[in-house]
Amino acid sequence: MSVPNPPEPIPGARLLFSLDPAVSHLNHGSFGAVPIGVQRAQQRLRDEMEANPLRFFTQGLVDRIAHTRRHLAGFLGADPDGSALVGNTTTGVAVVLQSVGLKAGDEVLSTDHGYGAVSLAIQRECRRTGAVSRVLPIPLAATDEQIVQSIRAGLRPGRTRLLVVDQLTSATAKLFPTAAIVGVAREHGVPVLVDAAHAPGMLPTPVAGIGADFWVGNLHKWAYAPRGTALLAVAPQWRDRIEPLVVSWEQESGFPARLEWQATLDYTPWLAAPAGLFTMRSLGVDRVREHNAALAAYGQRVVGDALGVAPADLPDPGGPGVALRLIPLPAGTGTTIDAARALQARIGERLAAEVAVMSWSGRGWLRLTGQVYNAADEYERLGARLPALLAQR
Repeated sequence: MSVPNPPEPIPGARLLFSLDPAVSHLNHGSFGAVPIGVQRAQQRLRDEMEANPLRFFTQGLVDRIAHTRRHLAGFLGADPDGSALVGNTTTGVAVVLQSVGLKAGDEVLSTDHGYGAVSLAIQRECRRTGAVSRVLPIPLAATDEQIVQSIRAGLRPGRTRLLVVDQLTSATAKLFPTAAIVGVAREHGVPVLVDAAHAPGMLPTPVAGIGADFWVGNLHKWAYAPRGTALLAVAPQWRDRIEPLVVSWEQESGFPARLEWQATLDYTPWLAAPAGLFTMRSLGVDRVREHNAALAAYGQRVVGDALGVAPADLPDPGGPGVALRLIPLPAGTGTTIDAARALQARIGERLAAEVAVMSWSGRGWLRLTGQVYNAADEYERLGARLPALLAQR
């Protein structure tokens, strides 16, 4: 079975990161990797903070946060005045869930591709309010049209109070047609929350043109920001209703300041995040995206070939530019969350390769990523050694 050639490496890109060279880091999607220059920018901000904490927190910090937000929102195609910086996507989801005013008899509709922590947040808010969580199954091979039609059929106007969908799913590495989904939901008067944890840095201007009521994505995964940096974009009609999880001194300032200001929070990840975008632009934003997507596709084919998976059986992300790829594991392997986590740890320990192992729809899946610090031979080594590891029961 022939495997296409990998993309040409981006010269010098590997040297921008402080990753352990003895390990193949093929799971950028979980926690990202912060370039050395961005680490240093954040450390300079920490030094400034510790040199004079009172001055750092009381003289101009709110304005500095707002300036950073405008910069990041512009990169994502979001309205800076309708956006707020938050710690991560799950924080943004929690903010939205507690702000939409769920009550007994309401329903939150999501899909079985949703992120586990988001599902738990929905369940908790439903328990608290008396609302009901309903999960809509979507086949992995579903086309965009089939996804939209499934969601259209699943909406219950008058009862479905919120629809939660992924822009790019974590568990299944599938690109959802979010703009079309939002259009269908709008026809039925149902607000939409888009979980876009993986979109910033991977998809071009991922907020623009979708029209969602709520959109939240991490910049610390694919946009090289320090961890703890995400942006929540909110449609105009909802902004006055957004409440922070914790009330602090900017509460009376309204959205977004009431959400962003959390007293002695460490704001250095946010303030250093533009340095991550500078790194991307220095390498070439389109070049990085194209390289990463092509390398992930190469890795999927190489490892899939080693496991005896036909190219036609390798899941397609459903759109260009996706640097997350799935490979089905042999039947009976990694079929539960505990088994998937144990296998992921074994691969890391014995093969010196960090990957994601997912359990979804009763089957185990290997999720690989492509990033500028990766090389083709890392996937080739994994493919050469993984079958023997999986054969050990």
